[in-house]
Amino acid sequence: MDVVVIGEPLVEFSASAPLTEADTFHLSFSGDALNAAVAAAAAGAHVALVTLVGEDEFGERMIRFAASRGVDTRWMRTGTGSTGAYAVGADPGGERAFGYMRACSAASRMGPSDVADAPLAETSVLLVSGVTAALSASCAHAVRHAAEIVHAAGGNVVYDPNFRSRLTTAERAAGMLADIAPHTALVTPSCPGDSLALLGTADPAEAVQACLRLGARSVAVTRGPEGVLLCEGQGGPAVEIPAVPARAIVDQTGAGDAFAGTVAARLAAGASLRDAVRAGTAAAAISLEGQGGTGRVATREEIDGLLARAGLNG
Repeated sequence: MDVVVIGEPLVEFSASAPLTEADTFHLSFSGDALNAAVAAAAAGAHVALVTLVGEDEFGERMIRFAASRGVDTRWMRTGTGSTGAYAVGADPGGERAFGYMRACSAASRMGPSDVADAPLAETSVLLVSGVTAALSASCAHAVRHAAEIVHAAGGNVVYDPNFRSRLTTAERAAGMLADIAPHTALVTPSCPGDSLALLGTADPAEAVQACLRLGARSVAVTRGPEGVLLCEGQGGPAVEIPAVPARAIVDQTGAGDAFAGTVAARLAAGASLRDAVRAGTAAAAISLEGQGGTGRVATREEIDGLLARAGLNG
């Protein structure tokens, strides 16, 4: 297995107007874990999504959707509870409003036993996020357990803090980051969204150093249109990776997930960290063209073509 993603896929009801006004919604499937898994598969990786969905019609459709996007669904299983969902009002300016319907969902009940038979010891890259860890105490245990297995087996753990104040507190999320960081090959905090809440700084360079002190091997601080500040290891220089301009901005939902999934896929394929991050920025730019988390997913050829046109592929 190239990439394993653990997390909660969600049924997505997206609108082209704010939620306070929208009355027509498009049904699709999203959630940070599914967005990242689909992005990794489109980028050429053999990727498995490990999760629980509800024993309902949406759960069945979720599995079919993931399979249709090239995700290995053998570890997408049914469990107690419903399939989680959310509604989002799209706003090209980035001021998105989300309404979640995920309380007591099947995925929120995941624990270490639910990831025990996933191909963790054989995977090149494990991608996990702070969203998954925040769903429940058992999910947090599952994330820690999986990271320990992959790290011990010599694989790479990529952790996206992805702080969500509706799911957890800054204190708990910071504690999770501190627990996971020593097992990671790469941590990808956003700045200032993650860095201010979890690391106490809105300065990207300070955020890099804070993550390195926690034990992360490398850090990629994402800054939206300002690009990524990348540092590969203790004592290494921090380098600026410019953002790739988007041709159109329809909806920013899932752009960070596209970045993380593509980075994981490129690392699994043997790319350097710098090249993997460049590819991630291109995938994120392409994702902005579609509505919803999986509305526009970049292929490997599209990513390489966009980097070439932008003069950023080397």
